[in-house]
Amino acid sequence: MKKLLALIMALALCALAGCGAQQAAPGGSGSSDGSKTLKVGATAVPHAEMLEVVKPLLEKEGIKLEIVEFNDYVQPNLALNDKELDANFFQHEPYLLNFIAEHKEVKLKNAFGVHIEPMGIYSKKITNLSELKDGASIAIPNDPTNGGRALLLLEKAGLLKLKAGVAEKATVQDVVENPKHLKFQEVEAAQVPRTLEDVDAAVINTNYAMQVNLVPTKDALFMEDSTSPYVNIIAVREGDENRPEIQALIKALKSEEIKQFISDKYKGAVVPAF
Repeated sequence: MKKLLALIMALALCALAGCGAQQAAPGGSGSSDGSKTLKVGATAVPHAEMLEVVKPLLEKEGIKLEIVEFNDYVQPNLALNDKELDANFFQHEPYLLNFIAEHKEVKLKNAFGVHIEPMGIYSKKITNLSELKDGASIAIPNDPTNGGRALLLLEKAGLLKLKAGVAEKATVQDVVENPKHLKFQEVEAAQVPRTLEDVDAAVINTNYAMQVNLVPTKDALFMEDSTSPYVNIIAVREGDENRPEIQALIKALKSEEIKQFISDKYKGAVVPAF
């Protein structure tokens, strides 16, 4: 009985002391060489490509960057909220805010704005927006975020006027002035480039434009500039924005190395926002 009590006490003391347990260092998982691992979710282009350039910069700070690639826009936020990631890099703030509104359990925030993938107006039938005829057809994305964004761009191009205050939540029902009587064709964002043969103009997201060899700075009749609210961001859990590893990531992303990489690699299809 005494031996059993002694064994129980020994096990209890060991548990309190953390015998044999390897605990991750606060603010990031530790490794055998003393470095910390930062796990960031991202979509492939251009986000993961940019993070690959960041890797050696973070290594100098003793941080190992692990990039987890996603091919959808839902799982990266859920994984971050569930602490499977330390940050993610794939979305702009309007999308994040809309996601949070639809998923009340998600507690994420914008930690840093990195770049803009400027949405543009393209056409295979005209070379200048002034050539648009009365009743011209315009293809725009049919989802709430990108559809509102497309309408804002058309407004900025002087083609229409939206109801005051609707901003990025605008829909075609919010068009209050349409002097050219433009007709809108709302289709899935990924399919908008395929409408170019059938419409007079189309408003296309940069990632989809690149897939059909369109470059905003060369082919767009009108495009977003650096004042766009659709800056792609580093998102983190609320309260994590000041973690040393997150701050090191932000510092690396706003370095001259990244700015030069964006310029050389994307030729204007991606624009730094810092």
